[in-house]
Amino acid sequence: MPPVWVRRLLIAPVAFVLLVVLLVTMPLWLLVAAVVSPFGSGRLRGLRVLWVVAVYLALEAAALAVLFGLWLGSGFGLAMRRPWFQRAHYVLVGTFLAALFRQSKAVLRLRIDVEGEHPDIAAPGRPELIFCRHAGPGDSFIVTHALVNWYDREPRIVLKDTLQWDPAIDIVLNRLPNRFLSKTSEHPGAMTAEEHIAALATGLDSDDVLLIFPEGGNFTPRRRTRAIERLRRLGLAQWARRAERLTHVLAPQPGGVLAALEAAPEAGVVLVGHTGFEDLDSVSDIWRGLPLDRHLTMRFWSVPPADIPAGRDARIAWLYDWWAKIDAWVAETSTRERAERDQGR
Repeated sequence: MPPVWVRRLLIAPVAFVLLVVLLVTMPLWLLVAAVVSPFGSGRLRGLRVLWVVAVYLALEAAALAVLFGLWLGSGFGLAMRRPWFQRAHYVLVGTFLAALFRQSKAVLRLRIDVEGEHPDIAAPGRPELIFCRHAGPGDSFIVTHALVNWYDREPRIVLKDTLQWDPAIDIVLNRLPNRFLSKTSEHPGAMTAEEHIAALATGLDSDDVLLIFPEGGNFTPRRRTRAIERLRRLGLAQWARRAERLTHVLAPQPGGVLAALEAAPEAGVVLVGHTGFEDLDSVSDIWRGLPLDRHLTMRFWSVPPADIPAGRDARIAWLYDWWAKIDAWVAETSTRERAERDQGR
């Protein structure tokens, strides 16, 4: 990634200008997409994609303008860490995601439901560590949307550093207690990934949650195979055998989970599974599937602090047990949803 000063002084202003130019010319592109889209198919892929892009660009430009105003109002960033300004940024994140998902529901026909009872995060009062399955495009946005807008929580998130190429995401999430980490061993401040996660988990208050994705990436069959082979190369035959029994999730990487549990012993744990995007592995898959017409089901399982085992080996086994439970739930729920879609055709 370029240095922060390059991203703030060059990339963000240039991006804002380009966003405005694209928005001004977007009616022309929407007209072209409407003309060339095959109306007979009922899909209107080009028009749908351009509309969602236009909405995202408008939200991005608006967010950058608000972020600049907050920077000025905070005394050129001097008061940015004060509670009022931190809360203002969480409100901005929630507003951005709520608007984006309203359009996704209308244009892409995306429906999100929660199965079972809502977890403890529905009633703030205790910090929580959120360990979520990772599969399909945009699921991190969906989970963050749920945490901020459904449960009124303030999430601390571990993200890929490449997301900082998006100026609004870069600015707003770097002003909040989050960490952008790379896939390599080089992390900001010469700290390991586990040390960054431990730092995030330290000092959580009653409405905070820490969100991490223990699999380290979106599920694909190829990544599943590589994860199992990696465990074998490391001499972890026991966990490789357990990972082979997981067919819908990747083997969880326990380092970040262990660091978070150690740093926040007072926090509860919420495990998150979801279905709906398993077959969207590439851009071509997404394009062929438009409109997505997806029913995404989420399931939350709450674990109080007293039920979390002590000791490294016991906690790794506990994590694998939960991932096996999520794997079984994904298999059952996906089968049911496919049957429902087939019946509706």
